[in-house]
Amino acid sequence: MEFKHYSVLLAETMEQLQIKPNGIYVDGTLGGGGHAYEVCRRLTTGRFYGIDQDEDAIAAAGARLAPFGSAVTLIRDNYCNMKAALGAEGVEKADGILLDLGVSSYQLDRQERGFSYRFDAPLDMRMDRRQALTAREIVNRYSESDLYHMIKDYGEEQFAKNIAKHIVKARADKPIETTYELNEIIKAAIPAKMRRDGHPSKRTFQAIRIECNRELEVLQNSLDDFIEMLNPKGRLCVITFHSLEDRIVKTAFRRNETPCICPPEFPVCVCGRVTKGTVVTRKPILPGEKELAENSRSKSAKLRVFQKA
Repeated sequence: MEFKHYSVLLAETMEQLQIKPNGIYVDGTLGGGGHAYEVCRRLTTGRFYGIDQDEDAIAAAGARLAPFGSAVTLIRDNYCNMKAALGAEGVEKADGILLDLGVSSYQLDRQERGFSYRFDAPLDMRMDRRQALTAREIVNRYSESDLYHMIKDYGEEQFAKNIAKHIVKARADKPIETTYELNEIIKAAIPAKMRRDGHPSKRTFQAIRIECNRELEVLQNSLDDFIEMLNPKGRLCVITFHSLEDRIVKTAFRRNETPCICPPEFPVCVCGRVTKGTVVTRKPILPGEKELAENSRSKSAKLRVFQKA
């Protein structure tokens, strides 16, 4: 199956990156290489570094970016290790860094990856299949309390308590092995009249995927480092797909723009913390009507941009 991933907010991201032909650019979520191709196309003597933890993404992007030869370096790793991974390549600073936090269409549509509630498959959901933790382990090993908090916090699911209760009850008889088994358990935990707004499993599957891949933790722990890695006037562009991610990005950008922790009644700053740069996007950039018509999965996408001082 071809690695497909619609490059969300592609034109807007290229515009915001302000690509210099001789610059150094990094994509921390390489995917199928759509954004990467457009970055590389604009380089002359510059260099591009693509990072992804999914071996299928690395293979697909490698083929797509082959025409750019030695200007491209691909690294299989989690983007949270970007600083060390680039350091191993002799790179300490970049002119632009990009994160597209969406799950690729390939991952969602590849049945055996276990990301989707639309297919019957083993519960997996690992973006990096070298890791031990799977969705199956989460569903069958986490306590009822941990399941509840995970589904409530990461899925923003109003029936989280009942879903957690039903999961624990079901697994007492036998382990929950597949996506369809989990679908039926979730469906039974949600009142029938409340199942009309999209698929009943959507929020719970999102929560399990986020937990399995430590998505919010990784994001929260990486943004300050990425801003530090930028050259003067360099830009960090982050595309998010749900409110939890967007809140983390917005908060981190504001903190780096206005890091002062002095009490508001102080007449002057005495903490000594200076701004790291500027939030370019006071409001996030959203997909236009044309993109929404072409790709319904882009409807929740938001692009935020930070520029280094």
